[in-house]
Amino acid sequence: MTGDFVFDGARAAPFVLATVDAGGATAAQEAIALIGGQVTAHVALEDAAAALSAVQEPAPVVVIDLEGAADDLAHDVVGAVGAMVRGRAWRSIVAMNVAQIDLVVAALGDAADDVQLLCAPDQAEWISALAVAAARGGRAVRTGDEERERFARLNAEVARIAEMLARIGERDGGGRAEDRRMTFAAAPTEADVTAGAVRDVLRARRLRDRFFGDGLFEDPAWDMLLDLFAARLEGGRVSVSSLCIAAAVAPTTALRWIAKLTSVRLLDRAPDPADRRRAFVALTDDAASAMHRYITTLAEARLPLV
Repeated sequence: MTGDFVFDGARAAPFVLATVDAGGATAAQEAIALIGGQVTAHVALEDAAAALSAVQEPAPVVVIDLEGAADDLAHDVVGAVGAMVRGRAWRSIVAMNVAQIDLVVAALGDAADDVQLLCAPDQAEWISALAVAAARGGRAVRTGDEERERFARLNAEVARIAEMLARIGERDGGGRAEDRRMTFAAAPTEADVTAGAVRDVLRARRLRDRFFGDGLFEDPAWDMLLDLFAARLEGGRVSVSSLCIAAAVAPTTALRWIAKLTSVRLLDRAPDPADRRRAFVALTDDAASAMHRYITTLAEARLPLV
């Protein structure tokens, strides 16, 4: 037991660290010690894939810390290790800085949904991620009240947005939004939705923070959907790192939201064909159509988009 964290089973989960050099990942090592875990191997990034291929049971928790890594090395290692841990169903964590967000998501591809992504994590984020990753076979992980409430709010908000979009789709033609293959062009035209109007809403939402301070009005899922909807209307593309900025929350939190929204089929990720170190995010066709229908419904009811 350490502070507000009570973790049963960390001692049974071996941790393998991959860093630029043997002296890296100090914060991760301290967090592992705090939850009662054990580092069984600490390898250089370039040796990570070879070292992991030789690992036998028990399955490790793989922790990759990209601090100080060159972009090409980071991309190649994350891609190789990500494919390996996904194939073996190992738990894994990748820690990065803001500048590395796009290359990490691009390297992981579909495996990004199976990896815990941390961006410039503090000790509390390290402890939480490591404890969750180490939990296996029903072993209990209990965090402090604030962390539990944060995860509960995240899950509830994603469910609320997905339900809202699905409900609008049902009323306008039947079936769950995620089960239909609608095109944006088929959506009603009477709403006269413009990218500028959506951008104005985003600017107004940021103004609240200026007058009342940060953290009081966090709504990252909706901010990201609005930003992506505006980009779709403009015919533009949005990188993962840009979307994290639009979310107006900590990058680690934004990455978690992107994963959640992707899992409920509101977002799609795709690599940049011109740059393997970058990935783009966009609304799915169903989500874009539902957004347009939602705004049309607001206009018909003479209600503002906020």
